[in-house]
This record gives sequence, C-alpha cells and structure tokens, in this order.
Amino acid sequence: MKINNIRPMNMNPYNKQIDKLDKMQAPKRKDQLEISTEAMQLQQGGNQIEIERQQKVNELKSKVESGEYKVNPEEVARKIYSFWNNE
Repeated sequence: MKINNIRPMNMNPYNKQIDKLDKMQAPKRKDQLEISTEAMQLQQGGNQIEIERQQKVNELKSKVESGEYKVNPEEVARKIYSFWNNE
C-alpha cells in the first residue's frame, strides 16, 4: 500500500498562528507614570506635616519621661465614649 503525502512533512499548520501571535505581542510598551505639579506639591507638603507630627511626638515623649505630662481622665473617658457611640 502506498500513501501519498498531500503536504510536506515539516509543515506545521499551527506555525502560522504562532507567528501571528508573536507579531501581535512584539510591540509592547512600557508603563509610564506622570505626576502633575500639584501632586508633587502635595507630596512635598506631606513632608512638612510629618515633621510637625514628629515634633509633637518628641514633645510628648519628653513630657512623659520628665513626669510633666498629666492625663485628664475625664477627657479620655469622653473620647472613648464618643468613639464607641460614633459621635
């Protein structure tokens, strides 16, 4: 029995699809991020806020360590109450 080849043996019908996919995927762009001038100003302003916070924390630490800081129990109770009652 003789079998005649219709196509060449080294021809893969899926190669054309793979080549098309490669061509479509080749021109990829890199992601780019642009920050506006307003956003840059806000970021720089955030540093000032962090500096002020750190100064307040340092003041409180020094007061606590020296014994000058006094806790107002009524104020603490009021804040806890308002927190839990969503006021």
